[in-house]
Amino acid sequence: MSSKIQVTAGNVKIGGGASVSVQSMLNVPSTDIEGSVNQAVALEKAGCGIIRAAIPNKEAIRLIPALKEAVSVPIVADIHFDYRLAIEACAAGVDKVRINPGNIGSDDRVKAVSDACRDTNIPIRIGVNSGSLEKEILAKYGHPTPQALCDSALYHASLLEKFDFYDIVLSMKSSDVSTMVKAYELASRQCDYPLHLGVTEAGTERMGIIKSSAGIGSLLLHGIGDTIRVSLTADPVKEVYAAHDILKALDFEKSGVQFVSCPTCGRTRIDLVKIAGEAEQRLKDCKKNIKVAVMGCAVNGPGEAREADIGIAGGEGCGLVFKKGEILYKVPEDGLVDALVEEVDKL
Repeated sequence: MSSKIQVTAGNVKIGGGASVSVQSMLNVPSTDIEGSVNQAVALEKAGCGIIRAAIPNKEAIRLIPALKEAVSVPIVADIHFDYRLAIEACAAGVDKVRINPGNIGSDDRVKAVSDACRDTNIPIRIGVNSGSLEKEILAKYGHPTPQALCDSALYHASLLEKFDFYDIVLSMKSSDVSTMVKAYELASRQCDYPLHLGVTEAGTERMGIIKSSAGIGSLLLHGIGDTIRVSLTADPVKEVYAAHDILKALDFEKSGVQFVSCPTCGRTRIDLVKIAGEAEQRLKDCKKNIKVAVMGCAVNGPGEAREADIGIAGGEGCGLVFKKGEILYKVPEDGLVDALVEEVDKL
């Protein structure tokens, strides 16, 4: 179930039935304005819908207008502890603020931030994780349990609710997939706020994608979640591609190529691993809503992948090009990918 409450960050709606948006975060030092802008442009080009930037000090505020000028997607200011940075970020034109109200001090400070965000129509994302739980909550549950994460997020939300601020997005991330999934399941039953899904500190590209797919995918399949971030120890652009791949695999996203390729077997007589990798790379930026198949042999290829809009299947040093299961023509092995791309261009 998508959240009942909907918030708006820049030109992106989150929750309330809106499409699931993809987020990522700049990992260039905030002092490097040019590098940050270049990375933001690359993220937008890759399909990132919301870009977060760390704002660790007052000097970093100047990053906000530079990013706003360079990209059209919403910018989120990631702020910890210093409430004045949140207020300055609002004044600088940021589209969303990530801050935990319980970490910024007195009610006066919380009210100042909520007032600044309300006056500029900026939502606040509250982000808790296993390492940020309050001492009282840890004492109650003993360790970062799913309920502990949920309680912490709702506690921070209550500090904003005290000042009639409800444009809130919640996240309860854990590096443990099972804990993360259960925490979001609890939150989806206990509040109506949009939920930002993610497995924190998921790891390097290989394991990080696996853990993120398991956690984010299982929640989305059960109707939980409104915006997602795949966290990888890698280039943030790879986070964006991985997030879109998750949405495509779940049929949440209708834009872009969905690949079908076989695992190969003893019948395979072409270098399918190389061919499939090349095909995926050459079509990675294709926005057509199509299914493309790369199959190992002509015996099962066109039949097993008959639902594909276009596909190729290997033979003895050659291969077949097929469309919706119907064979079109035969080409040499070294021309298979070119033929595939040409047929995709015709669709």
